[in-house]
Amino acid sequence: MAASLQASSSSLRSRLLSSPAAWSPWRLVLSSSVHSDAFRQIETLAFDEIQLPPEKPPTATAFVLHGLLGSGRNWRSFSRALASELRDRSPTDEWRMVLVDLRNHGRSAGIKGLSPPHDMSSAARDLADLVKARGWAWPDVVVGHSMGGKVALDFAESCSRGEYGESTDLPKQLWVLDSVPGQVETDNSDGEVERVLQTLASLPSSLPSRKWVVDHMLNLGFSKSLSEWIGSNLKKDNEHVTWAFDLQAAIDMFNSYRERSYWTLLENPPKGLDIAIVQAEHSDRWHPDDVQRLKALSRRESDPDAGKVSLHVLPRSGHWVHVDNPKGLLEIMAPNFLSSAKI
Repeated sequence: MAASLQASSSSLRSRLLSSPAAWSPWRLVLSSSVHSDAFRQIETLAFDEIQLPPEKPPTATAFVLHGLLGSGRNWRSFSRALASELRDRSPTDEWRMVLVDLRNHGRSAGIKGLSPPHDMSSAARDLADLVKARGWAWPDVVVGHSMGGKVALDFAESCSRGEYGESTDLPKQLWVLDSVPGQVETDNSDGEVERVLQTLASLPSSLPSRKWVVDHMLNLGFSKSLSEWIGSNLKKDNEHVTWAFDLQAAIDMFNSYRERSYWTLLENPPKGLDIAIVQAEHSDRWHPDDVQRLKALSRRESDPDAGKVSLHVLPRSGHWVHVDNPKGLLEIMAPNFLSSAKI
């Protein structure tokens, strides 16, 4: 399947870069993160920042990572709600949410310096490069949905190995949202993602309209919610629309997502790291063996010289956790942010 996807879309090249726009009374900074000094210019990931209230310096930072074919803006509403909930629960903490556009997605799709290989490790290293280029402190928490969950796991694993340099600080906490941590076997999948990618690869790079795309997906048998979400990842291009992601590179990232496994990290989490896995109750992505393995890890006795793993089930939700049951997700995440990730 991976080979056929690569072949079917090898001629597609994205020419996408959304323009920043003013939005929201919150502190929201949209940036393509160009960092320059006297010797060089480094272009890193595009991102949004959300903080409430904006006038106070943040005391803690969470990176929020979207899934395949998405962008940081997909998580704006939930991130605002989470920041508000955290403020209400602990007014002395000033949380900053950094909504990242991963490589080849959103406004990062037009960045030239994010060279291959397009895999989980490269996407994780992009986060480290962003921290260094901006001169930020390392994130206290990394939240990742679906593919973004594996990027978060790769980031933490690389931090623990010192791969980003001696100044690296390991996150205090990861939130891995409906992302299977091991290899994703094709036999355990309904093939919907593959069908979406094949469908998009069969379309021209310039399309008549968002409505046309949504109607086309519906006519092919995709659900209304999925079709509309696919349509939301389009941008205006003169009289037509085009994708806000690099499709071929996204396919490479999807193949890496399926192939990579982070069970070793979960079985031996480094000291000071809490890994919280959220399984959506109605998600079709989980094999019973994986769930049982996570339950066993979450039940292990605490070790003062190691991190820990916890498993949370989000009721009344499919894979799109922040859309299907955002209130329930907040109720799981907010108190654990304060107890486990507090500075």
